[in-house]
Amino acid sequence: MTSKNKKAMRQLKKKGVCIPCPDGIIIADGTAVEEGTVILPGSIIKEGCTIGKNSVIGPNTVLYKTKVGNGCILNSVQAEEAEIKDGVTAGPFVHIRPASVLEKGVHCGNFVEVKNSLVGENTHISHLTYVGDSDVGKDVNFGCGVVTVNFNGKHKNRCRINDGAFIGCNTNLIAPVTIGERAYLAAGSTVTEDVPADALAIARERQINKENWVKKKDPYRKKK
Repeated sequence: MTSKNKKAMRQLKKKGVCIPCPDGIIIADGTAVEEGTVILPGSIIKEGCTIGKNSVIGPNTVLYKTKVGNGCILNSVQAEEAEIKDGVTAGPFVHIRPASVLEKGVHCGNFVEVKNSLVGENTHISHLTYVGDSDVGKDVNFGCGVVTVNFNGKHKNRCRINDGAFIGCNTNLIAPVTIGERAYLAAGSTVTEDVPADALAIARERQINKENWVKKKDPYRKKK
């Protein structure tokens, strides 16, 4: 541990910051952290960061030029040039990329990536989801495996998802597209057109069951 790192930690401890395992933590000199916050092992807080009261940072969280509010929990999160407001919970294994803002009470679960997006209050992005170049309202629910398809090979385009929308699992939103308030997107859909408020969008092929298909194929199958 460098002398600068030791100095930064001493100053933070005097302000009421809890650092239970200093040897496993790196904190840039001049970092502002308020009382009651806990910084856990494996965390690296680089220059330009501020952290509010009663938050838990780590384990294994890396922050760079990021503002973190009060009462946040960031477990195995990497965030760069982002703003994370009060009461946000994120992790494990979350990447918050530049120009992203997570409003109060947002939840980002495991394996979520957010890039250049505004995510509204109390929105839940629980797992295995990419939100890029998007404007997301409050109280939106993302199912598992949702992707905002923001790049067409030449240009980046934005998605707009309004308040209270429900995005089903394994849904692709082909930007630019707007999802209305309280709209539902059926699981497995690839959405290419705007969806009105209060509508249900189903954009997937119908299931076809070919009965006795395996039995008919048996004569042509390689014998073991």
